[in-house]
Amino acid sequence: MATIGDIAVAAAINIISALIFLIAFAILRLQPVNDRVYFPKWYIKGLRTSSPATGAGAFVVTKFVNLDYRSYFKFLNWVPDALTMPQSELIDHAGLDSVVYLRIYLLGLKIFIPIFLFTWTILIPVNWTNNTLEHSKETYSQIDKLSISNIPHASPRFWAHVAMAYIVMIWTCFMLKKEYETVANMRFSFLQAEKLRPHHFTVLVKNVPKDDDESVSETVDRFFLVNHHDNYLTHQVVCNANKLAKLVKTKQKKQNWLDYYQIKYSKNPSKRPIMKTGFLGVWGAKVDAIEYHETEIEKLSNQIAEERKNVMNNPKSMMPVAFVSFKTRWGAAVCAQTQQARNPTLWLTEWAPEPRDVYWKNLAIPYVSLTVRKLLMGVAFFFLTFFYVIPIAFVQSLANIQGIQKAAPFLNPIINIKLVKSFIQGFLPGIVLKIFLMLLPKILMMMSKFEGFLSISRLERRCASRYYLFKFFNVFLGSIIAGAAFEQLSTFLNQPANQIPETIGIAIPMKATFFITYIMVDGWSGTAGEILRLKPLVIYHLKNLFLVKTERDRERAMNPGSIGFNTGEPQIQFYFLIGLVYAVVTPLLIPFILVFFALAFIVYRHQVINVYNPKYESRAAFWPDVHGRVITALVISQILLMGLLSTKHAVASTPVLLALPILTIGFHIYCKGRFEPAFIRYPLQEAMNKDTLDRVVREPNLRGYLENAYVHPVFKDAAGASSDYDDDHHHGTSVNIVPTKRQSRRNEDTPEPSRRSSDQMIIPETHKP
Repeated sequence: MATIGDIAVAAAINIISALIFLIAFAILRLQPVNDRVYFPKWYIKGLRTSSPATGAGAFVVTKFVNLDYRSYFKFLNWVPDALTMPQSELIDHAGLDSVVYLRIYLLGLKIFIPIFLFTWTILIPVNWTNNTLEHSKETYSQIDKLSISNIPHASPRFWAHVAMAYIVMIWTCFMLKKEYETVANMRFSFLQAEKLRPHHFTVLVKNVPKDDDESVSETVDRFFLVNHHDNYLTHQVVCNANKLAKLVKTKQKKQNWLDYYQIKYSKNPSKRPIMKTGFLGVWGAKVDAIEYHETEIEKLSNQIAEERKNVMNNPKSMMPVAFVSFKTRWGAAVCAQTQQARNPTLWLTEWAPEPRDVYWKNLAIPYVSLTVRKLLMGVAFFFLTFFYVIPIAFVQSLANIQGIQKAAPFLNPIINIKLVKSFIQGFLPGIVLKIFLMLLPKILMMMSKFEGFLSISRLERRCASRYYLFKFFNVFLGSIIAGAAFEQLSTFLNQPANQIPETIGIAIPMKATFFITYIMVDGWSGTAGEILRLKPLVIYHLKNLFLVKTERDRERAMNPGSIGFNTGEPQIQFYFLIGLVYAVVTPLLIPFILVFFALAFIVYRHQVINVYNPKYESRAAFWPDVHGRVITALVISQILLMGLLSTKHAVASTPVLLALPILTIGFHIYCKGRFEPAFIRYPLQEAMNKDTLDRVVREPNLRGYLENAYVHPVFKDAAGASSDYDDDHHHGTSVNIVPTKRQSRRNEDTPEPSRRSSDQMIIPETHKP
């Protein structure tokens, strides 16, 4: 069992590691050669063209190394620089999503600093001043004496823990409500101040009904001219260009290799580059690399042209999905937030994501298959969650003294060395778990894409939700319940369901040291390693050495990355879970979490200002998920505390504790009704106010702005692509009847209007867009 000395060794290792990362970053960022790695955001925004440290003198070395010794005395200036940018300026610079994401770290500090003061002032003395563990036959450490394990059975001192549980609940809910209200107001203010954007006026329409007499474009046009004639402006039907996009991507890869071999040949013209055509270039026929890739690119260009023509002319490639744009935000809000047809499964509408947020590949998935896909992925996630615990539990059993001694007894002389023993117990479990979790986000993202979500932001939110559930079951519960995976399964199956909280509750205090080491490895060293950006640094210099020929190539070599909501937010929420569970049980853990929140806030604020380039802007649509997961963590901590106290024979406190989850869930229901609509719907009053302001300031040319906003990216560079998506055939005519192909065809056969054509509506000329 780990002692305070073991924890001190682990803390020293992680503090030294974090300091090494931070000092290395502080020095590397000063070098002009690394400027595009540590400040790419400023280059992308066009506010920086070279490093300020680049010398203007005759020394070539100044382009690579900072020779100004005075700058090294101020190498820690990045900390105040990261903290001094005002919030309003940061929103303009990085977007609302990034700023609200940073507020999650602030929320952690706001919640846990008062909890730390209360628990250390009250619970630490209450726990320490008992001698229960000293008189017991169980093995314990000084850390256990600071926890609830040191309280004797049926002791009246448990009322201090019950009272603290109420304090934690009240304070957490108070801060959650305050933060929910603040973020909701920030969202409305951002919407009102935001410049003209295509998604302000555009609605995504799904499951357009099929009509044998009309194309999808004509069906959409007729429907909205009839039902939204005052506000309808234009539309863009979605085509299935997945095959075309794959060909374009393949061509780009071939072009990158061609550029590489051309640069290689230019450096050594006496020798033509040779490659093998087999798998990964390991085997196959030897060919001239430049000629081979030129031939392949020419073939792909012909295939792309043929496929582009097929997509543009084949009606079957048009999907029953369209982006419909309106003249006003008010008109778009009415359409997006109302039912369009008697059949609620047809003409489904929702707010369109911004163009860069659209995940085009999933727009081609038939609507009827979405439910089946989600069901399949739900089952797959269940089995993934269970079976993934097997290797984690196996490795965790080896990542301790007893497990290693049992598996490799010949290592006993080395393991018995005090420093090695402290390293194994205080550092190894956390790093092993970190390695095992590295592959998980990619698996979860693939599952989310298969489900058919239509925007990158929703894909990441779905992935974040499942990642959090996975970490709860496999990392939290899997680490708390002692034994291998099958022993855990047997433990749960061979007891009543109401005894599961008791089983987990008993194990919680025993695993405090593991979570302390996990926080230090993942939270301290991991966060410090994020700011060093070692992987992007190496990749950038390799590309700069072998592939870069022009300034444009150098810009492409930059990899600013993004904030990574799908992995970062579940990580933060896991610390909320650990902190709330152990706040009353083992308060010693709270300071380690506070260090993480403080360090992460500084590091990620710097990254948001200087590095990350957001892939989308969802206007903080993720905050209801953040709020809900903190509430979930709070309820879990209350249930586990009840299970723990029930094993301590604190029967009198159980009815009092029962009120905690009920009050917490009631609070969540209140917040869901009071604040969540602000993140789902756009109030018509706000939309009208913004439209009125636009008319006062300027009269925008919306048609020219919106007509190609949602064209598939593979068509944007094609000449004449816009004409295939414009639908202006009903403009500039004097006919007041909404035209349809159905009517024109039947008029060719009979001079009298048919029963169906007589149903056409007459639209006054002033209503035409």
